[in-house]
Amino acid sequence: MAMLYRRFGRTELPLSVLSAGCMRSMQSWEDISADHFDKNQQHNLEAVLQEALHLGINHIETARGYGSSERQLGKILPKLQRDNFFLQTKIAPEDDPDTFTANALDSLARLGVDFVDLLACHGINSHRELWQSCRPGGCLAAARKLQRQGKARWIGLSGHGSSDILLAAVQHEEDGGFDYINLHWYTIFQQNTVVLKAARQRDMGVFIISPNDKGGMLYQPPALLEQLSAPLAPMQFNDLFCLHQPEIHTISVGAAKPEDFHAHVEALAHITQPELVSSIFQRWQKTMFASTGQQLPDEHWQRFPAYSQTPGYMNLPYIFWLHHLATGWDMHLYAKNRYARLGQDIRWVPGNNTAQAASLDLEKAAAQAGLGKEQLSEQLMRAHTLLTQP
Repeated sequence: MAMLYRRFGRTELPLSVLSAGCMRSMQSWEDISADHFDKNQQHNLEAVLQEALHLGINHIETARGYGSSERQLGKILPKLQRDNFFLQTKIAPEDDPDTFTANALDSLARLGVDFVDLLACHGINSHRELWQSCRPGGCLAAARKLQRQGKARWIGLSGHGSSDILLAAVQHEEDGGFDYINLHWYTIFQQNTVVLKAARQRDMGVFIISPNDKGGMLYQPPALLEQLSAPLAPMQFNDLFCLHQPEIHTISVGAAKPEDFHAHVEALAHITQPELVSSIFQRWQKTMFASTGQQLPDEHWQRFPAYSQTPGYMNLPYIFWLHHLATGWDMHLYAKNRYARLGQDIRWVPGNNTAQAASLDLEKAAAQAGLGKEQLSEQLMRAHTLLTQP
C-alpha cells in the first residue's frame, strides 16, 4: 500500500498519515551521553528510521523529555536526506521563557540540526502550564521568536490535560496562537472531540499521540477485541477509526523495531472502506453496551465532578472509564496498568484511586451522577477490587 499524505492544517506541510514516534525506540529514559550509547540500540534506531522513510513516512517526532532520544537521533539524522522528512521535537514550558528558549536551542544541538519543522510546547496539562505557555511574553512568545530566527518553522502544543485546558490552548490567539496540536483521541477515549472540532475551525494540524499504547495497548489486545475487529487487527481498526475523522491528519506509530510499522501500513489498504470500519465500531459498541449499559466506555464522563472537586481527589470519571474498559472489552491488562498510576504520576494521570472511598463523604458526587451515596461507594470499591486484583 502506498503511503497517504494530508495537508497538516495551516502549516501546509504534506504529512504522511502515519508518523514515526521515537519514544519506544530510544535506549533510556535517562539523558545519557553518546559514549554510553549501545551500538545495537543505535543500529536499531537507524533501521527504524530508514524503514519509516522507505515506507513513505515523512514525519519524525521526538521530545526533549524522551530521555536519550534527541542525542541518539543526533548521531543518525545527519546520515539522512534532510528534505525527505519533517522533524518535530517538544519542549516543556517553563516559568522563565528564557529557560524554554535555552532548552530549545540545546535540543537543536542534541539533534544536530539548525532548525526543526515543528516545535511544540510539551505537556500543557494544567492551568499552570497553560499560563507558562500563553501568558504575555511566555513560552509561546519565546517559540515565535525562535520561529522568526529560523529555528522552527511552525509552533504547536501537546497536551494530556482535561478538555477545558486543551480547548483554551487551541482557542488562544495572542502571539499567533498555536499552529497544530498533538492530542489524545482514539476509539477508547473520545472526550477530546470538542478539542478536535475547535482545532479544525482554526485550521490547526492535528497529530494523534500514542493511539495504540495509551489508546489501549492494542499491540497486545485481548482475544475479545481481536474477535470484534476481524478481519482487521484491533490496532489496525483503531488506526482507521482515527484517520476517518475529518479533523485528524496523522497518527503516531511508536515503533520499537522496523517491522512495527508494517501492520499500520497494511491497514491503509482499507482506508477507502468506511463501511468496514463502521461495522467493526458497531460491534465494539454493542459489546460494551451489553456489559455496562453504555455504548462507549467514557460516556459517563460529564456525570462526575473533576478529581480536584472530589473528596480524596479521586478521579471518578477516569476510574469508571477503566472499569468499563475491563468489563466491557476485557481490557484488564491496560486498565490495571493505568489504574496503578493514579496517585503516582499526577502530571500525566491526575488524581487518586478509590482505595479510601468507603471513608469519604461522596454524597455530592453521587447526587451529581444520579446515584445514592452508598451505591456510588459500592461501585467504586468493586472497581478498586477488579483493577487491583492479580
